[in-house]
Amino acid sequence: MAKAVQKITLSRSRDIPFNKLVLSQSNVRRVKAGVSVEQLAESIAQRTLLQSLNVRAVLDGEGNETGMFEVPAGGRRYRALELLVKQKRLAKTQLVPCVVREGGIAEDDSIAENDERVGLHPLDQFRAFQTLRTLGMSEEDIAARHFVTAAIVKQRLRLASVSPKLHEVYAEDGMTLEQLMAFSVTGDHARQELVWENVSKSGYDEPYQIRRMLTEDTVRASDKRAQFVGVAAYEAAGGGVLRDLFERDDGGWWQDVPLLERLVTEKLKADAETIAAEGWKWIEVAISFPYGHDNGFRQLEGTPADITAEEQAMVEALQAEHAKLEAEYQDADEIPDEVDARLGEIEKALSAFDNRPHIFDAADITRAGVFVSIDSDGSLLIDRGFVRPDDEAPVEGADANADPSDTDAVDPDASSVRRTVITVSGQPEAKDEEDDGIKPLPERLVMELTAHRSLALRDAVATNPQVAMTALLHKLCLDTFQREMPNGCLQVTVRQVHFSAQASDLKDSPPAKAIDERNKAWAAEMPNDEVALWDWLAALDDASRSALLAHCVSFGVNALFEKIDRYGGTGVSAHGLRHRIDQADRLARAVNLDMAEAGWRPTVDNYLGRVTKSRILEAVREAKGEASVQLIDHLKKNEMAKEAERLLDGMGWLPEPLRLAEVAAASGEPNTTGEPLPEFLADDEDEAGETGEDEQPHAVAAE
Repeated sequence: MAKAVQKITLSRSRDIPFNKLVLSQSNVRRVKAGVSVEQLAESIAQRTLLQSLNVRAVLDGEGNETGMFEVPAGGRRYRALELLVKQKRLAKTQLVPCVVREGGIAEDDSIAENDERVGLHPLDQFRAFQTLRTLGMSEEDIAARHFVTAAIVKQRLRLASVSPKLHEVYAEDGMTLEQLMAFSVTGDHARQELVWENVSKSGYDEPYQIRRMLTEDTVRASDKRAQFVGVAAYEAAGGGVLRDLFERDDGGWWQDVPLLERLVTEKLKADAETIAAEGWKWIEVAISFPYGHDNGFRQLEGTPADITAEEQAMVEALQAEHAKLEAEYQDADEIPDEVDARLGEIEKALSAFDNRPHIFDAADITRAGVFVSIDSDGSLLIDRGFVRPDDEAPVEGADANADPSDTDAVDPDASSVRRTVITVSGQPEAKDEEDDGIKPLPERLVMELTAHRSLALRDAVATNPQVAMTALLHKLCLDTFQREMPNGCLQVTVRQVHFSAQASDLKDSPPAKAIDERNKAWAAEMPNDEVALWDWLAALDDASRSALLAHCVSFGVNALFEKIDRYGGTGVSAHGLRHRIDQADRLARAVNLDMAEAGWRPTVDNYLGRVTKSRILEAVREAKGEASVQLIDHLKKNEMAKEAERLLDGMGWLPEPLRLAEVAAASGEPNTTGEPLPEFLADDEDEAGETGEDEQPHAVAAE
């Protein structure tokens, strides 16, 4: 006969007046943590007591009940009720629901009550907040009733909006909370699920990688185009912004890229129309212009507009405020955000005074033009006063037979009847190369890479007078001893090389900025008059003279790859290109050129997105090893290129055209044996990119 199972008997419950309760010394909770007593009291006031107290009868010396009850489990609830009584919000005799415990050990009950308490799963809290929001409670109300900030409520509601399928994965510990946070950057459930499918299979599922994949077709709010348009105008036009509530996102990501491009173009054209009222002959408009876009143009010498007394007073006030704020916070570990923002505003205002438009002669304005673009900080960049060679005024006496209908030749004031010609230009996009295999690099890509190298070589030569002097003397010796003597008086010239094929980042590269700053510094000191220039040069000390020589010689550096002319035209021959490359390598070794130190790094735009998957994997293998290759070799090309960019960041890896070549021979002489070009320069018709016009072929030329 089976033994009967003994039934469990639960403790009885009673409503006991609060003034009959006392806190027990058997309560094991001593350390205050979690929700404070004050917050718990407010919760009880709002919702009443949601959980009974656990009590035991207080006995006298003979074991009889005294009518009092002690509380070994539920001490914080007791303290919260006590606080409400002291605040006269609760009567002393208010009945309190209690579970009366008999037998056992009071301390054991106290431990068990705390150990067995299980908090909500975060997902349950997210969904609960969403339910409250649906029922009409505002984010602020939810925050106040649950003792959190409104920002935390916004975060929880954002997490609740993630795809239900991903919620299920998170609930089953298939992803971390940080990963779920990353998915909340967009509300597109289909996109979230697709990205999770990709990253969960590859194991390449770090939160930052998820965020990048979800925002790959957007534009950062920090992009200069976004800064130029402004978020208010973009949103007013119907544009959407993705925001990350869990990470610093610098303003988020703008989703509608075509809309942004349209707004940029419209605003630039509107600004150009305003500038056109000044009477310029032409205005060119672009988001950004390539490096050297103004080569061959003469820049007018304008005079800065006079500053008024009112403006001078404003400048002095701004300078005083800036100095005061800097002095006040010079010893602070961190400057408050509002102070830092104000300092930025002051600096921007002072910069506007320094960069106010120059005044030009009216006759010059009718022949000159303006470049209008966007600066790196998103502000409007206006470069006034450039004269094209075809628009130069005729030499005195040379226009006696000029056509009277030519208004530029006879009427400097023609701007009153002639409308300014405004043109909008842009950069062509490179074609995506999906073909696989290690093949010669596309010609256009090599041209762009070697344009970077040429510019870096210029910068390096300009800071190395000894190498510049050697290069110049080398060229003079070749002209003197190996060629026919030129006519005229010392017709040695430096012909600046222009890059018709160049990547969009060339203009903003560190060498480009260094060269421009150096050129502006010399131009500011140098007199325009030829006779005065001779006297000025003669008065220079040796160090300054050497530095200026190096700067001028550097403009002739040409390490550029060009398409080979196989038909005997004016283009470069294979032998000539080989000779140029050898000389460029020798010059690079002389100045110890390191393109990584010069600021070049492989990105999707400038290399990885332009080559085959095999070359991407080859680059990662060289820089990081086979283990890193295995992390990305299964990805599609676009994703592979993006992940390779991250893996190669900071590694100093360079493609072949940018590497410092080994010495070809002990003598160091150029290769003149007809040895074929390196593989990366070999012609490949299938992969050859679009090329521009031929470059100026000589670095330093004597005529």
